Amino acid sequence: MPAKTDPYAAWRFPAFRNLLIGRLVFLLGTQAQAMALGWEIYVRTNDPFALGLVALVKGIPMILFTLPAGVMADRFNRRAIILVCLAGATCTSLALAWVSFQQGALWLFYLLLFVDSTFMRLTTPAGSSLMPLLLPRNLLENGVKWSSIVFQTTSLLGPALGGFILSWNQQATYLVCAGTSVAFILLLAAMTVPTQAKNPRKHWLSEAFEGIQFVWSRKILLGTVSLDLVAVLFGGAVYLMPVFARDILPPAFGLTPEQMLGWLNAAPAAGSLLSGVIIAHLPPFRKAGRAMLWGVFGFGVATVVFGFSTSFVLSWAMLFLTGAFDNISVVVRHTLVNIVTPDAMRGRVTAVNSIFIGSSNELGGFESGAVARLFSPVISVVSGGVATMIVVLAWAGMFPRLRRFGNLADATEGDE
Repeated sequence: MPAKTDPYAAWRFPAFRNLLIGRLVFLLGTQAQAMALGWEIYVRTNDPFALGLVALVKGIPMILFTLPAGVMADRFNRRAIILVCLAGATCTSLALAWVSFQQGALWLFYLLLFVDSTFMRLTTPAGSSLMPLLLPRNLLENGVKWSSIVFQTTSLLGPALGGFILSWNQQATYLVCAGTSVAFILLLAAMTVPTQAKNPRKHWLSEAFEGIQFVWSRKILLGTVSLDLVAVLFGGAVYLMPVFARDILPPAFGLTPEQMLGWLNAAPAAGSLLSGVIIAHLPPFRKAGRAMLWGVFGFGVATVVFGFSTSFVLSWAMLFLTGAFDNISVVVRHTLVNIVTPDAMRGRVTAVNSIFIGSSNELGGFESGAVARLFSPVISVVSGGVATMIVVLAWAGMFPRLRRFGNLADATEGDE
Protein backbone atom coordinates (compact mmCIF):
# COMPACT_ATOMS: atom_id res chain seq x y z
CA MET A 1 0.00 0.00 0.00
CA PRO A 2 1.39 3.45 -0.87
CA ALA A 3 2.10 5.79 2.04
CA LYS A 4 -0.72 8.22 2.76
CA THR A 5 -0.04 11.75 1.47
CA ASP A 6 -0.04 14.49 4.13
CA PRO A 7 -1.44 17.56 2.30
CA TYR A 8 -0.55 19.87 5.22
CA ALA A 9 3.02 18.68 5.78
CA ALA A 10 4.66 22.00 4.82
CA TRP A 11 2.52 23.94 7.29
CA ARG A 12 4.06 21.99 10.17
CA PHE A 13 7.32 24.00 9.80
CA PRO A 14 7.02 27.29 11.78
CA ALA A 15 9.28 29.43 9.58
CA PHE A 16 7.46 28.36 6.42
CA ARG A 17 4.14 29.03 8.16
CA ASN A 18 5.27 32.55 9.09
CA LEU A 19 6.40 33.21 5.53
CA LEU A 20 3.08 32.13 4.03
CA ILE A 21 0.95 34.03 6.53
CA GLY A 22 3.04 37.14 5.92
CA ARG A 23 2.67 36.77 2.15
CA LEU A 24 -1.06 36.25 2.57
CA VAL A 25 -1.50 39.50 4.47
CA PHE A 26 0.88 41.49 2.28
CA LEU A 27 -0.53 40.31 -1.04
CA LEU A 28 -4.07 41.12 0.08
CA GLY A 29 -2.96 44.72 0.33
CA THR A 30 -0.99 44.83 -2.91
CA GLN A 31 -3.84 43.25 -4.89
CA ALA A 32 -6.30 45.78 -3.51
CA GLN A 33 -3.88 48.62 -4.28
CA ALA A 34 -3.27 47.44 -7.85
CA MET A 35 -6.99 47.33 -8.60
CA ALA A 36 -7.60 50.74 -7.06
CA LEU A 37 -4.71 52.34 -8.95
CA GLY A 38 -5.85 50.95 -12.31
CA TRP A 39 -9.40 52.14 -11.66
CA GLU A 40 -8.31 55.63 -10.62
CA ILE A 41 -6.14 56.07 -13.72
CA TYR A 42 -8.86 54.79 -16.09
CA VAL A 43 -11.56 57.01 -14.54
CA ARG A 44 -9.32 60.05 -14.92
CA THR A 45 -8.25 59.31 -18.51
CA ASN A 46 -11.06 57.20 -20.08
CA ASP A 47 -8.29 55.66 -22.20
CA PRO A 48 -7.49 51.91 -22.28
CA PHE A 49 -3.98 52.79 -23.44
CA ALA A 50 -3.42 54.41 -20.02
CA LEU A 51 -3.93 50.95 -18.53
CA GLY A 52 -1.37 49.60 -20.98
CA LEU A 53 1.05 52.21 -19.69
CA VAL A 54 0.43 50.96 -16.15
CA ALA A 55 1.56 47.53 -17.30
CA LEU A 56 4.60 48.99 -19.09
CA VAL A 57 5.70 51.02 -16.06
CA LYS A 58 5.46 47.89 -13.91
CA GLY A 59 7.34 45.86 -16.51
CA ILE A 60 10.37 48.15 -16.91
CA PRO A 61 11.74 47.45 -13.39
CA MET A 62 11.23 43.76 -14.12
CA ILE A 63 13.57 43.97 -17.10
CA LEU A 64 16.11 46.32 -15.49
CA PHE A 65 16.46 45.01 -11.96
CA THR A 66 15.45 41.34 -11.72
CA LEU A 67 18.80 39.85 -12.79
CA PRO A 68 20.78 42.09 -10.37
CA ALA A 69 18.22 41.14 -7.70
CA GLY A 70 18.96 37.47 -8.36
CA VAL A 71 22.68 38.06 -7.80
CA MET A 72 21.85 39.94 -4.56
CA ALA A 73 19.72 37.01 -3.37
CA ASP A 74 22.67 34.62 -3.78
CA ARG A 75 25.26 37.02 -2.30
CA PHE A 76 23.43 38.51 0.69
CA ASN A 77 20.95 37.54 3.39
CA ARG A 78 17.63 36.94 1.63
CA ARG A 79 15.46 37.87 4.58
CA ALA A 80 17.29 41.18 5.03
CA ILE A 81 16.71 42.04 1.36
CA ILE A 82 12.98 41.38 1.73
CA LEU A 83 12.74 43.51 4.88
CA VAL A 84 14.40 46.53 3.24
CA CYS A 85 12.20 46.28 0.16
CA LEU A 86 9.04 45.95 2.23
CA ALA A 87 9.96 49.13 4.08
CA GLY A 88 10.32 50.90 0.73
CA ALA A 89 6.96 49.54 -0.50
CA THR A 90 5.32 50.87 2.67
CA CYS A 91 6.59 54.35 1.86
CA THR A 92 5.36 54.25 -1.75
CA SER A 93 1.87 53.18 -0.65
CA LEU A 94 1.72 56.12 1.76
CA ALA A 95 2.90 58.44 -1.01
CA LEU A 96 0.21 57.11 -3.39
CA ALA A 97 -2.45 57.85 -0.78
CA TRP A 98 -1.20 61.44 -0.50
CA VAL A 99 -1.01 62.04 -4.27
CA SER A 100 -4.48 60.56 -4.73
CA PHE A 101 -5.91 62.74 -1.96
CA GLN A 102 -4.33 65.82 -3.57
CA GLN A 103 -5.56 64.80 -7.06
CA GLY A 104 -1.94 65.01 -8.18
CA ALA A 105 -0.67 64.80 -11.76
CA LEU A 106 -0.85 61.43 -13.48
CA TRP A 107 2.91 61.31 -13.96
CA LEU A 108 3.27 61.15 -10.17
CA PHE A 109 1.15 57.99 -10.10
CA TYR A 110 3.31 56.42 -12.79
CA LEU A 111 6.51 57.48 -11.01
CA LEU A 112 5.40 56.00 -7.68
CA LEU A 113 4.24 52.86 -9.45
CA PHE A 114 7.71 52.54 -11.00
CA VAL A 115 9.38 52.91 -7.59
CA ASP A 116 6.98 50.46 -5.95
CA SER A 117 7.51 47.93 -8.74
CA THR A 118 11.27 48.32 -8.36
CA PHE A 119 11.05 47.31 -4.69
CA MET A 120 8.89 44.34 -5.66
CA ARG A 121 11.37 43.23 -8.35
CA LEU A 122 14.29 43.45 -5.96
CA THR A 123 12.52 41.26 -3.41
CA THR A 124 11.09 38.59 -5.75
CA PRO A 125 14.21 36.38 -6.21
CA ALA A 126 15.03 36.61 -2.51
CA GLY A 127 11.48 35.68 -1.53
CA SER A 128 11.19 32.75 -3.94
CA SER A 129 14.61 31.32 -3.08
CA LEU A 130 13.98 31.67 0.67
CA MET A 131 11.29 28.98 0.75
CA PRO A 132 13.57 26.01 -0.12
CA LEU A 133 15.66 26.86 2.96
CA LEU A 134 12.62 26.40 5.18
CA LEU A 135 11.46 22.95 4.00
CA PRO A 136 12.99 19.51 3.42
CA ARG A 137 13.58 18.73 -0.24
CA ASN A 138 10.83 16.12 -0.40
CA LEU A 139 8.23 18.69 0.74
CA LEU A 140 9.09 21.41 -1.80
CA GLU A 141 6.25 20.46 -4.15
CA ASN A 142 3.83 20.54 -1.24
CA GLY A 143 5.19 23.95 -0.22
CA VAL A 144 4.86 25.29 -3.76
CA LYS A 145 1.25 24.10 -3.91
CA TRP A 146 0.37 25.94 -0.71
CA SER A 147 2.31 29.02 -1.78
CA SER A 148 0.25 29.05 -4.97
CA ILE A 149 -2.95 28.65 -2.94
CA VAL A 150 -1.98 31.62 -0.76
CA PHE A 151 -1.28 33.75 -3.84
CA GLN A 152 -4.58 32.81 -5.44
CA THR A 153 -6.48 33.40 -2.21
CA THR A 154 -5.14 36.93 -2.07
CA SER A 155 -5.84 37.41 -5.76
CA LEU A 156 -9.44 36.41 -5.01
CA LEU A 157 -9.97 38.38 -1.82
CA GLY A 158 -7.67 41.32 -2.64
CA PRO A 159 -9.75 42.71 -5.55
CA ALA A 160 -12.95 42.13 -3.57
CA LEU A 161 -11.39 43.98 -0.64
CA GLY A 162 -10.18 46.69 -3.01
CA GLY A 163 -13.63 47.07 -4.57
CA PHE A 164 -15.25 47.39 -1.16
CA ILE A 165 -12.73 49.95 0.12
CA LEU A 166 -12.73 51.78 -3.24
CA SER A 167 -16.51 52.29 -3.10
CA TRP A 168 -15.98 53.92 0.28
CA ASN A 169 -12.71 55.81 -0.10
CA GLN A 170 -10.02 55.71 -2.81
CA GLN A 171 -7.09 56.66 -0.60
CA ALA A 172 -7.93 54.07 2.04
CA THR A 173 -6.85 51.24 -0.30
CA TYR A 174 -3.32 52.63 -0.40
CA LEU A 175 -3.24 53.01 3.39
CA VAL A 176 -4.43 49.44 3.90
CA CYS A 177 -1.63 48.24 1.60
CA ALA A 178 0.93 50.11 3.70
CA GLY A 179 -0.44 48.42 6.83
CA THR A 180 -0.13 44.94 5.32
CA SER A 181 3.52 45.63 4.43
CA VAL A 182 4.25 46.45 8.05
CA ALA A 183 2.53 43.22 9.18
CA PHE A 184 4.73 41.16 6.83
CA ILE A 185 7.85 42.89 8.18
CA LEU A 186 6.94 41.86 11.74
CA LEU A 187 6.33 38.23 10.76
CA LEU A 188 9.61 37.99 8.84
CA ALA A 189 11.56 39.50 11.73
CA ALA A 190 10.24 36.75 14.04
CA MET A 191 11.41 33.89 11.77
CA THR A 192 14.41 31.64 12.25
CA VAL A 193 16.08 31.06 8.87
CA PRO A 194 18.85 28.49 8.21
CA THR A 195 22.13 29.68 6.71
CA GLN A 196 22.01 29.81 2.92
CA ALA A 197 24.70 28.35 0.64
CA LYS A 198 27.58 30.61 -0.40
CA ASN A 199 28.83 30.99 -3.95
CA PRO A 200 32.21 32.32 -5.10
CA ARG A 201 32.14 36.09 -5.69
CA LYS A 202 32.56 37.21 -9.30
CA HIS A 203 31.51 40.25 -11.27
CA TRP A 204 27.75 40.54 -10.96
CA LEU A 205 27.27 40.37 -14.74
CA SER A 206 29.17 37.09 -14.80
CA GLU A 207 27.06 35.72 -11.95
CA ALA A 208 23.83 36.86 -13.63
CA PHE A 209 24.87 35.18 -16.88
CA GLU A 210 25.39 31.91 -14.99
CA GLY A 211 21.69 31.92 -14.11
CA ILE A 212 20.73 32.47 -17.77
CA GLN A 213 23.17 29.77 -18.88
CA PHE A 214 21.77 27.31 -16.34
CA VAL A 215 18.20 27.74 -17.59
CA TRP A 216 19.31 27.60 -21.24
CA SER A 217 21.21 24.35 -20.70
CA ARG A 218 18.25 22.66 -18.97
CA LYS A 219 15.74 22.26 -21.79
CA ILE A 220 13.02 21.13 -19.40
CA LEU A 221 13.36 24.44 -17.53
CA LEU A 222 13.68 26.49 -20.71
CA GLY A 223 10.56 24.94 -22.20
CA THR A 224 8.56 25.41 -19.01
CA VAL A 225 9.34 29.07 -18.35
CA SER A 226 9.32 30.16 -22.01
CA LEU A 227 5.89 28.57 -22.53
CA ASP A 228 4.40 30.75 -19.82
CA LEU A 229 6.26 33.80 -21.14
CA VAL A 230 4.85 33.62 -24.65
CA ALA A 231 1.39 32.38 -23.64
CA VAL A 232 0.80 35.05 -21.00
CA LEU A 233 2.30 37.72 -23.27
CA PHE A 234 -0.61 37.18 -25.66
CA GLY A 235 -3.27 35.65 -23.45
CA GLY A 236 -3.64 38.07 -20.54
CA ALA A 237 -6.81 40.17 -20.26
CA VAL A 238 -6.31 41.43 -16.70
CA TYR A 239 -5.25 44.97 -17.55
CA LEU A 240 -8.37 45.57 -19.67
CA MET A 241 -10.76 44.60 -16.87
CA PRO A 242 -11.82 48.22 -16.14
CA VAL A 243 -12.86 48.58 -19.81
CA PHE A 244 -15.00 45.42 -19.74
CA ALA A 245 -16.50 46.28 -16.34
CA ARG A 246 -17.52 49.81 -17.27
CA ASP A 247 -17.98 49.91 -21.04
CA ILE A 248 -18.62 46.42 -22.49
CA LEU A 249 -20.51 44.18 -20.07
CA PRO A 250 -24.08 45.21 -19.18
CA PRO A 251 -25.01 45.85 -15.53
CA ALA A 252 -25.77 42.67 -13.59
CA PHE A 253 -27.27 41.86 -10.19
CA GLY A 254 -27.44 45.55 -9.30
CA LEU A 255 -23.65 45.82 -9.10
CA THR A 256 -21.88 49.12 -9.70
CA PRO A 257 -19.04 49.14 -12.28
CA GLU A 258 -16.52 49.26 -9.42
CA GLN A 259 -18.09 46.18 -7.85
CA MET A 260 -18.23 44.38 -11.20
CA LEU A 261 -14.53 45.13 -11.61
CA GLY A 262 -13.82 43.60 -8.21
CA TRP A 263 -15.76 40.43 -9.08
CA LEU A 264 -14.11 40.08 -12.49
CA ASN A 265 -10.64 40.53 -11.02
CA ALA A 266 -11.44 37.95 -8.35
CA ALA A 267 -12.66 35.30 -10.83
CA PRO A 268 -9.23 33.99 -12.02
CA ALA A 269 -8.09 33.76 -8.42
CA ALA A 270 -11.22 31.82 -7.44
CA GLY A 271 -10.47 29.30 -10.19
CA SER A 272 -6.82 29.06 -9.18
CA LEU A 273 -7.74 28.66 -5.54
CA LEU A 274 -10.13 25.77 -6.20
CA SER A 275 -7.62 24.15 -8.55
CA GLY A 276 -4.84 24.62 -6.00
CA VAL A 277 -6.78 23.09 -3.12
CA ILE A 278 -7.65 20.05 -5.25
CA ILE A 279 -4.04 19.63 -6.43
CA ALA A 280 -2.70 20.04 -2.88
CA HIS A 281 -4.79 17.09 -1.71
CA LEU A 282 -3.71 14.87 -4.60
CA PRO A 283 -0.45 12.91 -4.98
CA PRO A 284 2.35 14.50 -7.07
CA PHE A 285 1.74 14.87 -10.81
CA ARG A 286 2.53 11.68 -12.75
CA LYS A 287 2.50 13.40 -16.17
CA ALA A 288 3.42 16.93 -15.20
CA GLY A 289 4.56 18.10 -18.65
CA ARG A 290 1.39 17.01 -20.41
CA ALA A 291 -0.76 18.49 -17.63
CA MET A 292 0.99 21.85 -18.04
CA LEU A 293 0.52 21.91 -21.83
CA TRP A 294 -3.19 21.11 -21.55
CA GLY A 295 -3.58 23.71 -18.81
CA VAL A 296 -2.09 26.52 -20.91
CA PHE A 297 -4.17 25.45 -23.93
CA GLY A 298 -7.33 25.57 -21.81
CA PHE A 299 -6.27 29.04 -20.60
CA GLY A 300 -6.24 30.21 -24.23
CA VAL A 301 -9.67 28.73 -25.01
CA ALA A 302 -11.27 30.36 -21.97
CA THR A 303 -9.66 33.70 -22.88
CA VAL A 304 -11.23 33.60 -26.36
CA VAL A 305 -14.70 32.90 -24.97
CA PHE A 306 -14.30 35.72 -22.43
CA GLY A 307 -13.39 38.15 -25.22
CA PHE A 308 -16.59 37.38 -27.15
CA SER A 309 -18.87 37.27 -24.10
CA THR A 310 -21.50 39.95 -23.44
CA SER A 311 -22.80 38.21 -20.31
CA PHE A 312 -21.38 39.01 -16.90
CA VAL A 313 -21.99 35.44 -15.67
CA LEU A 314 -20.29 33.83 -18.70
CA SER A 315 -17.40 36.30 -18.50
CA TRP A 316 -16.90 35.52 -14.82
CA ALA A 317 -17.02 31.78 -15.52
CA MET A 318 -14.39 32.02 -18.27
CA LEU A 319 -12.07 34.09 -16.08
CA PHE A 320 -12.59 31.46 -13.36
CA LEU A 321 -11.40 28.80 -15.80
CA THR A 322 -8.33 30.84 -16.84
CA GLY A 323 -7.24 30.83 -13.21
CA ALA A 324 -7.91 27.12 -12.75
CA PHE A 325 -5.89 26.20 -15.84
CA ASP A 326 -3.07 28.65 -15.06
CA ASN A 327 -2.52 27.23 -11.58
CA ILE A 328 -1.43 23.91 -13.08
CA SER A 329 1.48 25.52 -14.93
CA VAL A 330 2.38 27.60 -11.86
CA VAL A 331 2.82 24.50 -9.67
CA VAL A 332 4.81 22.60 -12.30
CA ARG A 333 7.10 25.54 -13.12
CA HIS A 334 7.91 26.65 -9.57
CA THR A 335 8.48 23.11 -8.35
CA LEU A 336 10.89 22.35 -11.18
CA VAL A 337 12.81 25.59 -10.65
CA ASN A 338 13.27 24.86 -6.94
CA ILE A 339 14.13 21.17 -7.30
CA VAL A 340 16.60 21.18 -10.21
CA THR A 341 18.49 24.32 -9.10
CA PRO A 342 21.31 24.18 -6.48
CA ASP A 343 20.74 26.54 -3.53
CA ALA A 344 23.79 28.67 -4.37
CA MET A 345 22.15 29.54 -7.72
CA ARG A 346 18.48 29.71 -6.72
CA GLY A 347 18.39 33.50 -6.54
CA ARG A 348 19.73 33.94 -10.08
CA VAL A 349 17.66 31.15 -11.62
CA THR A 350 14.56 32.47 -9.86
CA ALA A 351 15.40 35.89 -11.29
CA VAL A 352 15.49 34.47 -14.81
CA ASN A 353 12.17 32.75 -14.17
CA SER A 354 10.72 36.00 -12.81
CA ILE A 355 11.84 37.92 -15.89
CA PHE A 356 10.25 35.35 -18.16
CA ILE A 357 6.95 35.32 -16.29
CA GLY A 358 6.75 38.82 -14.86
CA SER A 359 7.77 40.62 -18.03
CA SER A 360 5.22 38.62 -20.00
CA ASN A 361 2.49 39.76 -17.62
CA GLU A 362 3.41 43.42 -17.77
CA LEU A 363 4.44 43.61 -21.43
CA GLY A 364 1.38 41.54 -22.26
CA GLY A 365 -0.73 44.16 -20.52
CA PHE A 366 0.93 46.88 -22.60
CA GLU A 367 0.32 44.85 -25.77
CA SER A 368 -3.33 44.39 -24.79
CA GLY A 369 -3.77 48.12 -24.23
CA ALA A 370 -2.09 49.02 -27.52
CA VAL A 371 -4.17 46.55 -29.56
CA ALA A 372 -7.32 47.74 -27.76
CA ARG A 373 -6.63 51.32 -28.82
CA LEU A 374 -5.76 50.38 -32.43
CA PHE A 375 -8.68 47.97 -32.90
CA SER A 376 -10.91 47.19 -29.93
CA PRO A 377 -10.69 45.55 -26.48
CA VAL A 378 -12.57 42.50 -27.82
CA ILE A 379 -10.11 41.99 -30.69
CA SER A 380 -7.23 42.43 -28.26
CA VAL A 381 -8.44 39.67 -25.92
CA VAL A 382 -9.64 37.21 -28.58
CA SER A 383 -6.50 37.44 -30.72
CA GLY A 384 -4.38 36.91 -27.60
CA GLY A 385 -6.26 33.75 -26.67
CA VAL A 386 -5.87 32.32 -30.18
CA ALA A 387 -2.14 33.10 -30.12
CA THR A 388 -1.83 31.27 -26.78
CA MET A 389 -3.30 28.08 -28.25
CA ILE A 390 -0.94 28.26 -31.23
CA VAL A 391 2.03 28.69 -28.88
CA VAL A 392 1.12 25.53 -26.93
CA LEU A 393 1.02 23.45 -30.11
CA ALA A 394 4.38 24.85 -31.19
CA TRP A 395 6.03 24.21 -27.79
CA ALA A 396 4.71 20.63 -27.67
CA GLY A 397 6.74 19.98 -30.83
CA MET A 398 9.80 22.06 -29.94
CA PHE A 399 10.28 20.64 -26.42
CA PRO A 400 9.55 16.88 -26.49
CA ARG A 401 11.26 16.54 -23.06
CA LEU A 402 8.57 18.81 -21.59
CA ARG A 403 5.79 16.87 -23.30
CA ARG A 404 7.08 13.56 -21.91
CA PHE A 405 8.05 14.76 -18.42
CA GLY A 406 6.48 12.65 -15.67
CA ASN A 407 6.57 12.86 -11.87
CA LEU A 408 7.90 16.13 -10.39
CA ALA A 409 9.24 14.21 -7.41
CA ASP A 410 11.63 12.38 -9.75
CA ALA A 411 13.33 15.61 -10.89
CA THR A 412 16.88 16.05 -9.64
CA GLU A 413 19.47 18.83 -9.51
CA GLY A 414 21.05 19.08 -12.92
CA ASP A 415 18.05 17.42 -14.64
CA GLU A 416 18.10 18.43 -18.29
